[in-house]
Amino acid sequence: MSVAPPFLLIGNPGNRRVTLFQEALIRAGLPAAHVVAWETVARTPDVLLDLPDTEHCVRVDAAGEDAEVERAFLKRGHEDALTAGCDVVSPEQVDALPPEHGRVLCPRQHHLGFLRVLEDLAARFAQRPHWRVLSAPSAIADLFDKRITSRRYAALGIPVPPSLEDATTPEALRTEMRAAGWREVFVKLSCGSSASCLAVYRLGRTGSSLLTSLHRGDTGWFNSLNLRRVSDAVEVDAVLSFLLREGSHVEQARPKARLGGDVFDCRILAVRGEPVFTVVRQSRHPITNLHLGGYRGDLDAFHAAVPPREWEAALESCRAVARAHDCLHVGIDLMFEEFFHGHRVLEANAFGDLLPGLTRDGLSVYDWEIREALR
Repeated sequence: MSVAPPFLLIGNPGNRRVTLFQEALIRAGLPAAHVVAWETVARTPDVLLDLPDTEHCVRVDAAGEDAEVERAFLKRGHEDALTAGCDVVSPEQVDALPPEHGRVLCPRQHHLGFLRVLEDLAARFAQRPHWRVLSAPSAIADLFDKRITSRRYAALGIPVPPSLEDATTPEALRTEMRAAGWREVFVKLSCGSSASCLAVYRLGRTGSSLLTSLHRGDTGWFNSLNLRRVSDAVEVDAVLSFLLREGSHVEQARPKARLGGDVFDCRILAVRGEPVFTVVRQSRHPITNLHLGGYRGDLDAFHAAVPPREWEAALESCRAVARAHDCLHVGIDLMFEEFFHGHRVLEANAFGDLLPGLTRDGLSVYDWEIREALR
């Protein structure tokens, strides 16, 4: 009987993702994973070469929710950010930063640093051919760029919301929206996650407004758990200018189907290419993220409402998305059009598997992933 290879986990020690995954390994009768901290990888990636080239399953987990990792990524991205046309903070300024919860500091520079660290991971993994990497660093990099994934899915025939490619200023955005005949768009930081740096922008006949999680504090921009509606023209343009300068994906806000009177979309987790877990996210407003006022919808009511043919078409799109990335698991955000006349893939997530409390056949999400990783 073959022995399961041990797991190597790149994550933030003490983070709930790491803790929950370790608990799943114990439930499976497996030894706990060896954890290498993102902060260590960001500063001294050769630490991975101190580990033996023996069979391992390597899980690359999310790097967020850690202030020191954020600082390390900002430093790694500084040189690339100097020529990117975005806000920039120097390594010396990073060292002097006070802790400010929710501060949105140079997100493009942070992302460029993350890409550098992913390149470091790929280079070290190449020197460890016996390691089985469950999500390739290059795939993670692609999944952290909404513009790349939207274009790729459209080229594969997967339905996605129509998007605008060239708007870099609020006035250019308004010009493109008028040319397209669109009244409302989502402006998403292309490298953002968890609805951070997001605005729903509506263009009216006499003025414009937006719904956003961003607000301005004494020291800069902050993400809030409270969405706010902004109608002051100067403030609207300030939010849009920041998002567009940092690099945003702009897509048409399509009317969503409703359950019980509220709009909804879905987070569908594909594991080994097959859609396995579904979370229905409902809200009274267009942003459905659970931490921004959305709530989990009833799965039975959802399946009763969705026409079987539409559901199967959506699942086939999820399979196509999963095939497009070299990842064990992909979290896919998908909406159904109003009255269930079709569907659209909104985006996909490399780390979209934190779905506590969800089970299928008695297995949690992490239980299921571990089983499939070892098949």
